[in-house]
Amino acid sequence: MFRVVELKNPKNALFLVALLVPLLGICQYTDVINSNRPGLSVSAYAVGKGVPQLELGFSYEKRDHSDLNYDSNIYGLDFSVRYGLLFETLELNWEGTYQNQNITYNSLGFNESRTNFSRNRIGAKYLLFDPFKDPERNKPNLYSWRANNKFQFKNLLPAISVYAGANFNIGDNPFHPTDPTVSPRAMVATQSRLTPRFVLISNISYDRIATDDPELGYTISLSHALRNPKWSVFLENQGISSDRYSDVLLRGGGAYLVNENFQVDAFLGGSFKDSPSRLFVSVGASYRLDLHKDVLIPIEDQKAGENGGEIKKNSMRKSKNNKKSKGRNKGKGAEDIDLGPSKKDLRKLKKSSDNGVIDF
Repeated sequence: MFRVVELKNPKNALFLVALLVPLLGICQYTDVINSNRPGLSVSAYAVGKGVPQLELGFSYEKRDHSDLNYDSNIYGLDFSVRYGLLFETLELNWEGTYQNQNITYNSLGFNESRTNFSRNRIGAKYLLFDPFKDPERNKPNLYSWRANNKFQFKNLLPAISVYAGANFNIGDNPFHPTDPTVSPRAMVATQSRLTPRFVLISNISYDRIATDDPELGYTISLSHALRNPKWSVFLENQGISSDRYSDVLLRGGGAYLVNENFQVDAFLGGSFKDSPSRLFVSVGASYRLDLHKDVLIPIEDQKAGENGGEIKKNSMRKSKNNKKSKGRNKGKGAEDIDLGPSKKDLRKLKKSSDNGVIDF
């Protein structure tokens, strides 16, 4: 979940700017773990080049179907293995759910057990657009805490990523008996920082493409960082539409940041209908192995504005108003640097020395 730090005075804000300068240059990698847990929404951002990350969750679900008159208990393991490959904007991801479902058919008087992957897919996500890449657009106001923390319409402009991958149906899968071994999947993920403490994530996906039951879905998640930024809470809405199964689900929960590379979380949720009715809970954790290395960019290859702005032609020339000032600071920046005596001063010094008088 996305986290922020609340700052209430200009000095802290200035310190934050200094910390964020290297982050703006590399766009993806952050000092704090970026996890998709809790919930099922997918962030628009990658984990960072060369960073492996593991996200695990253990879940229990109570599922009952009024029309088919059955009761069901489901135990599952949710996992996601993420890795930043080649670029800061590219991420590979293997994610899935391995579960065991015990079903009791009340009207027929017998039980059934199903065990396999209900979700098993591999794909790649690439960041197309990042509104936070431009440091000029996101400079904080060093004199107004309210200006930095209030909602602004420009914050609705989201980061946008695209995802392409495939579902893999292993063996005789009782959860997807008619699906082929491989079926494509596509998704668009967006992420907007509404305020420094609120983040909105949305996903639109088209799943199991070219199968008998393709699936169209959406996920909208709103995260909020508490006053202690190690704690965050979220609320998520998911919609699923297909001939095989359609539903609207609601989840809510929170996460705690143990350290920069380790997060624990929990959530619960349910459905809005009884065919079937669903009630579920999950606890999990996310851990990354921080192997990220910053790439040094030669100054001649940097774009204007990335390292203090353009160097002007006469930026090192002393100001005329500052030639004879002693102990005073009338100018700004490079013009205040003492570059030593000028050629004119040296000639005067030599002349005075030849006359036997040295004027200090």
